[in-house]
Amino acid sequence: MTSKSLSDTILGHLQGVRQERALREAEPELGHRAQQIREYQAERLRRTHADLLGQEQTRPAALFFLDQLYGSQDFVERDAQFARIVPAIVRLFSAEVGTTVAHLAELHALSERLDSAMARALPDSSLASREAYETAWRVVGLREQRERQLDLVEIIGRALQHYTQHPSLGRALTLMRFPARAAGLHALQQFLETGFDTFARLPSPAAFMQTIVTRERSEMHRLFGDDADGPWAAAAQLAT
Repeated sequence: MTSKSLSDTILGHLQGVRQERALREAEPELGHRAQQIREYQAERLRRTHADLLGQEQTRPAALFFLDQLYGSQDFVERDAQFARIVPAIVRLFSAEVGTTVAHLAELHALSERLDSAMARALPDSSLASREAYETAWRVVGLREQRERQLDLVEIIGRALQHYTQHPSLGRALTLMRFPARAAGLHALQQFLETGFDTFARLPSPAAFMQTIVTRERSEMHRLFGDDADGPWAAAAQLAT
């Protein structure tokens, strides 16, 4: 993929995010429901991965994943900075890093679309129960997109794991700290630096990622009703 096509891909995903936000601004009730969905998902994730959050060695990385990739907060500022710096990222960093940025943008856009779809399927304006959430999930379906969402989380995690094996990248991010702040890109800089630092401190990044992906895949299978008596069932019960 050329630098221009990679840049266009990233910017296209960010445009998708902006379109979803515009739809919610035009429909305040939809925006309210989407926020309810995000808050419920964040709480469920914290229950599922409570052990990772409770251990000193894994807590920073767990918080990074749960807050930055699955979080309930709005990333308007970070996305705006992200869009401004895309050409520079593609120009200055390797194609490998550029591809990871594209995966981040794709994950963000896909999550926004799925949250909107879930919001439209909620039985009422407030998310009062686990049953309401799970009913909306099954009404929406979109299994291929759900699987792609989890695949992207795994791909990004593996990329962060790989980058920690190259200390020069960490040094480059540190050197970028002041110029990034001066250019108004502090939110994006913090995101990149935090992701690198938290994975670099993990005793076993591969085991950490395997734990998250296995649990989330089990939960996905449970919600789709796959083989309730099969090997996914026990793992899925741990995820609820």
